[in-house]
Amino acid sequence: MNSAGEPLTHSGRDDVRIMTLQAHILEEQAHQPLAGGTFSWILSALSISAKIIADKVRRARLENVLGSIGTENIQGEVQQKLDVIANEVLLRTLGGREGVAIVASEENEEPVILRDNKDGDRRYCVLFDPLDGSSNLDVCGGVGTIFSILAHDRRADNAQASLLQAGSRQVAAGYVLYGSSTVFVLTFGKGVDMFVLDPGIGAFMRVEQGLKIPRHSKSYSVNEGNRRSFPAGYQRYLDWAQSNDYSSRYAGAMVADVHRILLKGGVFMYPPTKKAPQGKLRLMYEANPMAMIIEQAGGKAMTEPNQRVLDVQPRDIHQRTAVILGSADEVDNVIAHLATH
Repeated sequence: MNSAGEPLTHSGRDDVRIMTLQAHILEEQAHQPLAGGTFSWILSALSISAKIIADKVRRARLENVLGSIGTENIQGEVQQKLDVIANEVLLRTLGGREGVAIVASEENEEPVILRDNKDGDRRYCVLFDPLDGSSNLDVCGGVGTIFSILAHDRRADNAQASLLQAGSRQVAAGYVLYGSSTVFVLTFGKGVDMFVLDPGIGAFMRVEQGLKIPRHSKSYSVNEGNRRSFPAGYQRYLDWAQSNDYSSRYAGAMVADVHRILLKGGVFMYPPTKKAPQGKLRLMYEANPMAMIIEQAGGKAMTEPNQRVLDVQPRDIHQRTAVILGSADEVDNVIAHLATH
C-alpha cells in the first residue's frame, strides 16, 4: 500500500503500471496494427512455449533429461535431450496458430510448411533456435531460446525462398533467457522491451521499456579457447583490449552473453576460425534476431567484411556468419583493428 492507502503496482512503485506481455503486445498492435489479432497469437504461442521450456529446464536433473541423445542435428552438432524437447514444444505450440505459414528450426534440415495462403490472410514465418547453449545445462548454466519473425512472401516458389529474407525485413525478434529468472526480451522494430516471468501468477511482466545499451564499456565476450585460430585482426584487438584493462566475460551461450551486454555494455564476438571459416553462428536463427535487438537498443551488429548483419542477403536457411555486436563504440574498436594491416 502507498501513503494514501492505495495498492502499489506490481513493481512496488506508484508510477509504473502493471503490464503483462500479452497486454503489451495488444497495446503495441493498437499503435501499429499487425494483421489484426494474428500477430498477437503468434507472440502468445512463443510466450507459452517459453513457460513450458522454463519448467523443463528447472526440472531437467529431476526428470533425467540432461546430456546428449547420441545423434547430430543438421548443423553437425550433438543434440542434447532438451534440444529435442524444446524444439518439439515450439513446433507444436506454433503449429496451432492460424497465422503461422512456415516454421524453421536450427534443429531441422527443412522448414515445416503449416498452411498455404490461398485464403489471402497475412501469414508469418517463425524461425528459432530452441535451446541456445544447451550444453550449459549439465552445469546449471544459462541457456535460452532465440526467435525471428518474418512476413510470409506469397510470391515465393517454396518455403525456403520465402524464408530467405535479409534481417532488415524482420517483423519482430526476441529471446528468452532461462537463468536465475526467466527473461523475455522483445522488439517490434521500435525499441526493445524486457519482461520477467512471475511464477506466482504465471505471466511475463514488463520490467523495462525502451532499453538502451551503454555506448561503451570495457568488456568483451569471446571464446578465447579458439584464439590461436582467429584472424590476425581479432588477435590485434584482444592484445589492445587486454593492454587497456578490458575484462573478459564469456558464458558459453549467446543468449546469456548478449543479455549481459544489452544491460551492461561491451562487445560480443564470434570470429571465423580454421574449423569454421565462415563463422559458426547461424545467420537466420541467431545473428539476425540478436542484431535487430542490439540495433533497436542503440548498438551495432556487424559481420565481415565490415557489413551490417541485417544487410546480409541469405543464400541458405542454415547459413553461418561471423558476428561482432554490442555497444557502438566497442564494436567500432573491433572493426578498427580488423581494418589494420
